[in-house]
Amino acid sequence: MGEIDDTRVSGLLVPADPLRGTRVDPHFAREAVAARELGADVVRIDHDALLRGDLGAALRAVPESGARLVYRGWMIPADRYADLETGLRERGAELSTPAVEYRRGHEFPCWYPHFTDHTPASAWIPGDGAPESTTLAAAAANLPRGAAIVKDWVKSRKHEWDSACFVPDLADTDRLERVVRTFAERQGEFLTGGIVLRAFEEFTGAEARVWWVRGEPVLVTAHPDTPDLVPDAPVHEFAAAVSTFGAPFVTTDLARRTDGSWRVIEVGDGQVSDLPANTDPIALLTGILAAPVDRPELSQRPPGTHC
Repeated sequence: MGEIDDTRVSGLLVPADPLRGTRVDPHFAREAVAARELGADVVRIDHDALLRGDLGAALRAVPESGARLVYRGWMIPADRYADLETGLRERGAELSTPAVEYRRGHEFPCWYPHFTDHTPASAWIPGDGAPESTTLAAAAANLPRGAAIVKDWVKSRKHEWDSACFVPDLADTDRLERVVRTFAERQGEFLTGGIVLRAFEEFTGAEARVWWVRGEPVLVTAHPDTPDLVPDAPVHEFAAAVSTFGAPFVTTDLARRTDGSWRVIEVGDGQVSDLPANTDPIALLTGILAAPVDRPELSQRPPGTHC
C-alpha cells in the first residue's frame, strides 16, 4: 500500500456503468477520458451499491494505493459519502474533499450562512417530512412578506413549479402548507435534511455556473438546464465569500436579478455538480489536478448547524 501524495490530486473517482461495471458510467465518460489525457488515474465505484450501504461491493474495483482522488459523479447523501471516505482510507486512498467539507458544500444549512449577503433570505426546518403548521408558520414569519419557493437541503422540484415549489404569498398559510406537503410527499425517501423556505426574487436571463477549486474560479460554464447560454457574470463579486467559506471544491450558480444585481442561487459541492454536456471537461480537470492540496483551518462553523 503506497503513501498518499499530499501535494496533488492523482486520480478521478467515477461511477461505473450500472449495466456493465467494467466501464465508466456513460454520463462521466468524457471526464474520464480527459483525466487520462492529463495523466491521472481513473477509478470506478458502484454508486448503487454505495447507496445501498454495501461498501464492499461499492469499492470492489478500487485498488489499494496511495492515491488522492477527486470524485466526479452522481449525488451521494452526506452519510454515505462519509462511508466512502472510510472505505477508501482502508485501501490507502483518500478523497481530496473530506466528508465534513462535502457536507458543507452539499447541504443548504451549511453553506447559506456564509452567503447571506448574496442570496435570497431563507429559513429551514429539519425533519423527514412536512412540518406541523405552527412550525411552518414560525419559519415563514422570519422571511420578507411575499412569495417564496420550497426545497429541501439539496434539491427543489422546480419542474413542478406550481404544485411543489412556488408559494405566491407566504401569508396564504393554506397554500403554503399544501405546497410543502406536496413537495415532501413527492420527494419521499429522497427528501434530504428538511424543508427550506427561500424568499422569491425575480431573475432574468440564464444562470452561470462557476467552478471554484481552493477558492479560485477555474471555469465558468452555462447551467446544465440552458447549456448554450453562458452569461457574463461578475465572478469577482463572489470571490471573497467563496474564499471565506473555505470549501475545497464548490460551484456557485449565479443569476441576474431584475434590478441588475447578481445573486447566488445555489451552492453545491463541485464533485456532484453537473457539467453541461457541450462543455469540454479538460479545463475543469486541469484546474482540479493542478491545484495544490492543503488543509487550511476550516472556516468558523455557524451556530445552530450540524456542519
